[in-house]
Amino acid sequence: MTHILRKTKLEMQKLQASEFYRDVDLGEARSYHTDLEKKKAEDSGFTITDDNRYSLFECHADLVIPGFDAAEDEDNLSPLPSPYVVTLDRGSQTILSIRRNWEPHLPSPAHPTGTATQRPTPTPLKRQHFVHYPYIIGFGFYGLGLIHIIGGYARAGTSLIRQLVDAGTLNNLPGGLKARGMRIKGDDTPIAPGEFRDVDIPSGAIRDNIMPLPYKEPSQVLLALLNQITEEGRRLGAISDLNVSDMSANAPVGTTLAILERTLKPMAAVQARVHYAMKQEFKLLKALIAEYAPSQYDYKPSHANRKARREDYATTEVIPVSDPNSSTMAQRVVQYQAIMQMAQAAPQIYDLPYLHRQMIEVLGVKNADKILPMPEDQTPRDPISENMAVMIGKPVKAFIYQDHDAHISAHMTFLQDPMIAATLGQNPMAQQMQAALMAHVAEHLGYSYRKQIEEQLGVPLPPPDKPLPEEFEVQLSRLVADASKQLVQMHQSQAAQQQAQQQAQDPLLQIQQQELQVKQQDIQRKAQKDALDAKQADRRLSLEEQRLLLDAQKSGAQLQAQDKQNADRLKMDLMKTVVQQQRKPKEK
Repeated sequence: MTHILRKTKLEMQKLQASEFYRDVDLGEARSYHTDLEKKKAEDSGFTITDDNRYSLFECHADLVIPGFDAAEDEDNLSPLPSPYVVTLDRGSQTILSIRRNWEPHLPSPAHPTGTATQRPTPTPLKRQHFVHYPYIIGFGFYGLGLIHIIGGYARAGTSLIRQLVDAGTLNNLPGGLKARGMRIKGDDTPIAPGEFRDVDIPSGAIRDNIMPLPYKEPSQVLLALLNQITEEGRRLGAISDLNVSDMSANAPVGTTLAILERTLKPMAAVQARVHYAMKQEFKLLKALIAEYAPSQYDYKPSHANRKARREDYATTEVIPVSDPNSSTMAQRVVQYQAIMQMAQAAPQIYDLPYLHRQMIEVLGVKNADKILPMPEDQTPRDPISENMAVMIGKPVKAFIYQDHDAHISAHMTFLQDPMIAATLGQNPMAQQMQAALMAHVAEHLGYSYRKQIEEQLGVPLPPPDKPLPEEFEVQLSRLVADASKQLVQMHQSQAAQQQAQQQAQDPLLQIQQQELQVKQQDIQRKAQKDALDAKQADRRLSLEEQRLLLDAQKSGAQLQAQDKQNADRLKMDLMKTVVQQQRKPKEK
């Protein structure tokens, strides 16, 4: 690949003085114009002028330079070509410089490590200098442009337009035939509008001596053919018009977006290729900056070493941030309109301020940050300034290093102030203000909870937006879970103590406690009386049982005595009977 450079005499002297080029006599500069340049000048309508600049050829080629590349080894293996950049003057055919074209910190492709009996494999370390920006990929080195795609349509359309213009001109100003003897005064000048001239005719009327040629009006067939060729060229070149007037005003956004994407699909492909080419060019620029930029920053960075400038580019990629799929502003606007329609159905799951901010930026409105400020654009404020900002509808943001307990106390005091509540109660935006302030309080509360967890852990937590490795995140989650349990127990203990203190200081609660003590004493007295009554009842019951036992004993003694008497009586009766029975035999 050869790059043609044009340098003035002064530029060449400077480059030779800085030893960028060899200090050789180049003679006077000569002008060289290619056939393409001459044709372009001819088509543009001017004559190409001489250019008093030197024409240099910068050739990028793989060469074997004797004395610099590896010589033939004992196995007759020829050295491998190395990439070089050779610059020579076109006029004098003098070589001005030869420079290597590979990475400076890596070995030459012709000098890789290897054995003497094996040809080393070249490493693809050739440095790129050019980036191709193709419109449409072609079959050769160069891509295809609109001149290749619709050039034939353009020539045909131009020919038809010329024919239509010529036909209209001849129809408006037709020529014709006239009699030989007819003479018109001043016939060498055209007749002006409203002018009548004298005419000498040999005989008859004027119309008998003049006959206009039958020129037709511009052909409608040619006009229709021109429109068809123009439309085909637009379709092939992806520059066709969108018939917005034929669409309904209530057409869905998705339908409009689909029509736009179908119409702009070829152009989107072109944008994607340009986007990729720009990415490659950014890589080349990054490599040049990393190699030739100063080794340290001109200022002291806030989060890095000042001498780490060159190393920063080793781990950084510079890429385009545009979206190649959205080639026009109309397409991007329709996309955001579709998103905003979806956000109306479920606004709680969308970041509406950010969505509106992006819509303003897509429309190309300047000062979008002032029209719709975002929380990310805010700076730290004191609690009073935050309260004032909420009252006038401006966004507020909490920062991790603030005194969150103090902010929460100030905001809650502001909400509990009766005068402010009475004044803002008449404002139709009072609920929105309260909701915004409570959301801000919740943000401070989250940061306060984070700080308390850090105190329980004894170490600071990683930044909230920083991605964590998988193993570290798992271990941290377990530690945070244990710390949260300890924090809950501490809060429960504090809440119980605070509740006890509040109860001790409440007069109404003290009266209730006194009444409760009186009731407890009354209940205790009644319980003692009931216990005494129960004891007396038990004593009476015991006495009654003793009396009954004595009565039973008395009754038993009486019964026993009666039984004994009866037994004695029966015994006496039995003895009497026995005696009588004994006496009866004796008497007989």
